[in-house]
Amino acid sequence: MPASALLPLQFHDPVLWILGFPLIGSGVLALVPRWRAAAVLNVVVSAGTVASSLFLFVQRPGENQLLFIDDFNIYLVVLTAFVGFTTALFSSAYIGRESKARRLSPKHLRFYHAMYQAFLFTMLLALTANNIGVMWVAVEAATLTTVLMVSLFRTREAIEAAWKYFILCSVGIGLALFGTVLVYLAAQPVMGDGMAAMAWTQMIERAGAFQPELISLAFVFLLVGYGTKVGLAPLHAWLPDAHAEGPTPISAVLSGLLLNVALYALLRFKMLVAANGHALQPGPLMIGMGCTSIFVAAFMLYRRGDIKRLFAYSSVEHMGIITFAFGMGGTLANFAGLLHMTMHSLVKSAIFFAVGLISQSAGTKRIADIRGLTVSMPFLGWAFVIAVLAIAGLPPLGVFMSEFLVISSTFASNPLLGIPVILGLAIAFGALILRLQSMAFGPPSELSGYGETVRLSRLTRVAGMLPLISHLVLALVAGIYLPGPLVAWFQAVAKLLG
Repeated sequence: MPASALLPLQFHDPVLWILGFPLIGSGVLALVPRWRAAAVLNVVVSAGTVASSLFLFVQRPGENQLLFIDDFNIYLVVLTAFVGFTTALFSSAYIGRESKARRLSPKHLRFYHAMYQAFLFTMLLALTANNIGVMWVAVEAATLTTVLMVSLFRTREAIEAAWKYFILCSVGIGLALFGTVLVYLAAQPVMGDGMAAMAWTQMIERAGAFQPELISLAFVFLLVGYGTKVGLAPLHAWLPDAHAEGPTPISAVLSGLLLNVALYALLRFKMLVAANGHALQPGPLMIGMGCTSIFVAAFMLYRRGDIKRLFAYSSVEHMGIITFAFGMGGTLANFAGLLHMTMHSLVKSAIFFAVGLISQSAGTKRIADIRGLTVSMPFLGWAFVIAVLAIAGLPPLGVFMSEFLVISSTFASNPLLGIPVILGLAIAFGALILRLQSMAFGPPSELSGYGETVRLSRLTRVAGMLPLISHLVLALVAGIYLPGPLVAWFQAVAKLLG
């Protein structure tokens, strides 16, 4: 391997800026004493990250043994940067209310903003890592930063949820580490010692020569390990608690971004296994876990009394759909999985934006105590209705289009597998509509929370609503029309995934 492959990135390379903004921003935000200044700086740093990610479309940097950009991760880097920016914008309003209600001290606010940027850095590092060891370290670091943010309110429930998240995901990520070591051992006889045997771009070219038994065993550990982080049933126990007890902006990025990053890592290894004609077929395992997640989440939706737990289980369902699509494989199913990843990120984060504002205004997260949102808060209430209908899969919103493609591609290749998917989607749809009807319509409940006691500036209120509306508009546009270049891009990545 030439020594130039190990040289650091040039100053003008977009990847350097994409990783540099959140990394440096995290350090600076840890020192900013006032929450207003920190909230603004958090938005500015996130805007710099998303702007840097757009330069990847015009200037794609060369790869080295640590970092690289290809058609697959450029799509997820831009999506992660964009949702990270809109969530930072929403966070400025959300945290403003929490600060004025004195639920968070200035020390906690500094910590929150610094950890938010550290979290974005770890996810972007995982997406751009060419070294499978660096990717594992980045995913583990993402776990540690979010554990700290889940426990931010320091209540008994929040600390318990953080510990549960830490323990379960640490076990999962430990299994993923063992799987990563097995992949290295499978690559070492072919690639030689050192970094070359851990560089994904070099391993994929010679994966067909790897020992099939070893790489097959590795994928089983990786599926269980990273599958825990994805939130696939029965490995999902951490996810509802972490979503329910952490700050709502963290719930938005957990569902909208971190689950995608963990699945991305799994898909990279799936491509290695699929390139080896003598290894096990990863598709059936992913199909099985995907179907299990859909059904477990669909039935659990009927038993939720907490609004954030309700949509946490919805995330389990949708990650099951995405995993199922990638397990089916083929250009159309992979296209559907990529589109569903995008739509779920946009719509689910929008739902948590709405849920955060609703729970603050109502002073509760209990579904039974939230009534008549379209009457008491008409604009927010109807936005919430549209967001829930979107995640439930109603046309003409983008989730309907991606789910339709998943089902149609399944019936084209294996009709019997399409039946349980449709059944699971129908069960989940009924649960969401049942809960939506009780919360959105009827006599309004009394607003007893921060909405009655805390007054924020008009600019801050706009900052809270703008991300919600922008995500829903994008989901609506995607359900009606996908631009030709975007379709071509998805098709290229779908072929890359095999």
